[in-house]
Amino acid sequence: MTRRPLLIGNASGFYGDRSGALREMLTGGPLDVLTGDYLAELTMLILGRDRLKNPDLGYAKTFLRQLEEGLGLAHERGVRLVTNAGGLNPAGLADAVRALAAKVGVPVSVAHVEGDDLTAREDGALTANAYLGGAGITACLRAGADVVVTGRVTDAALVSGPAAWWFDWAPEDHDRLAGAVVAGHVLECGTQATGGNYSFFTGHDVRRPGFPLAEISADGSAVITKHPGTGGVVSAGTVTAQLLYETQGVRYLGPDVTARLDTVRLTDDGPDRVRISGVRGEQPPSTLKVGVTRIGGWRNEVVFVLTGLDIEEKADLVRSQLAETLEGVADAAWTLARTDHEDADTEETASALLRLVVRDPSPDRVGRALTSAAVELALGSYPGFHVTTPPGPAQPYGVFASTSAPATQVPHTAVLPDGTHVPIPAPPSASPGEPAAPSAGPAEQPAAVPASPTEPAAPSASPAFEARGSGGGAPEGVGGAAPAGSGAEPRETVRAPLGALAGARSGDKGGDANVGVWTESAPAWHWLRDTLTVDRFQALLPETRGLAVHRHELPNLRALNFTVTGILGDGVASGHRFDPQAKALGEWLRARHLDIPVDLLPPARRPVSAPQPARGPAPVPAPEGTGP
Repeated sequence: MTRRPLLIGNASGFYGDRSGALREMLTGGPLDVLTGDYLAELTMLILGRDRLKNPDLGYAKTFLRQLEEGLGLAHERGVRLVTNAGGLNPAGLADAVRALAAKVGVPVSVAHVEGDDLTAREDGALTANAYLGGAGITACLRAGADVVVTGRVTDAALVSGPAAWWFDWAPEDHDRLAGAVVAGHVLECGTQATGGNYSFFTGHDVRRPGFPLAEISADGSAVITKHPGTGGVVSAGTVTAQLLYETQGVRYLGPDVTARLDTVRLTDDGPDRVRISGVRGEQPPSTLKVGVTRIGGWRNEVVFVLTGLDIEEKADLVRSQLAETLEGVADAAWTLARTDHEDADTEETASALLRLVVRDPSPDRVGRALTSAAVELALGSYPGFHVTTPPGPAQPYGVFASTSAPATQVPHTAVLPDGTHVPIPAPPSASPGEPAAPSAGPAEQPAAVPASPTEPAAPSASPAFEARGSGGGAPEGVGGAAPAGSGAEPRETVRAPLGALAGARSGDKGGDANVGVWTESAPAWHWLRDTLTVDRFQALLPETRGLAVHRHELPNLRALNFTVTGILGDGVASGHRFDPQAKALGEWLRARHLDIPVDLLPPARRPVSAPQPARGPAPVPAPEGTGP
């Protein structure tokens, strides 16, 4: 007998998400399990500093506040709660939940998962945590837990763990587990799956998007949707955007299974319903990712406002006046943002911003010595001198790095409601450094389902493409206009932003960034695949030049995924870049102009300007230092 689909929702995508979401999800419609994701690289640093102040802390305190009302609602409706809000102290949060349950008179059983904390193994680390899988959550739910609290598990494990419990999957059920992992990846960031942070947001009412839920079936397929009457939208586009978020390559490595993103198929299943199917799974790697945070030193910044004329000269003056003060500082970075407009009708739009960011192992060099020198310029520098905020004291900053540990050496443990400690064995895995072996299943890759009956199916990635590491691109000269001598009719093109045709979403993984780009039609996908090579990507985003950029094709999603290595330095907590989590890197790419065939652009997104003669894509500039 096949069990009915599991109804599983999400009520938090990060530490600080909408506080009323737990109640909204519990009262908005039926659910079996409600999850909450509170952890990110920056969160681990924040919790680490909390733990330094009080060893009894180290967990997401906001979850407890949400439970003051939500615990009774969940109990009344028979909804299990699964969350990684335990952070660095899952046992402590589990005890706090028990105390709260006793206080409000709600009889619930609480379990937790531990073993991820490897801080003692990393010299000088503030935190070091392995990314565990969902098997510990499964064990806790099988033991009857109403609330399961974890530390650092993968975000998707909050969904795959309950799915394995609901359907009694085995560790070898790779395809089913992979389907649940993909659904979990869609749910993990909350309203990003229901219209939040969506490139084509103007087509929908996303003022207050509802949180997402998934209906997961026994075969691992799922329907992504939301409670009736909630805001936002669930579409193939919103789901695609989230699938591309913070992923690297076609293989989505996890501690329980490796999910093949190039096998994911999306189909419309009705209003605000998108079906995910066809996901193939492989053995997980033999090692677990370990996220390590450290205090990297001390940081400070000053932002000078430059207004009106002579912007460059004003910036040069400030740099020269502070040059002596900055001697000996480990790192000092100046950035001039030309936000000023000529003949502006407001003072703010007539102004540019000159930002100075300093870092040093000592707080003295970037503290009062710097801020005093900046303030002393107030009456003796450029005309119109002022800063955005008064300079403050130096602040500690963190750095993030990832390493790995053999899965067999990480003490993944489920602590059941009765206090029993159950060791969770590592699942059978692929050999280190070797691709995971395909799971049992059909010999042929499933074809992509067209978005509409008139569009051809997109082929899956070929073995030859995988063999070259997904790092290549189309030859130069391929794009909007037909190549010379091809015999094809030249296509009429228009100079337009890439975003008139393509959506994008970007994010961070430590010091790296990823940018996913997708199109809504098969013809547009073919053009994007041939045109947006690594070279052209770097030409459109000059800040990525000189960095390793890898391109991956996901034909079933009509998408490309780019990984930019090192653009974020030591990670978000180090504040290395203006946009430290690369959240807007994809939107910058969409705003860049190139020659796009007019026939590919939806009428509503065609620029008013007249089409340009067919001339092919813009040439890619030669690297610096080359040429005659």
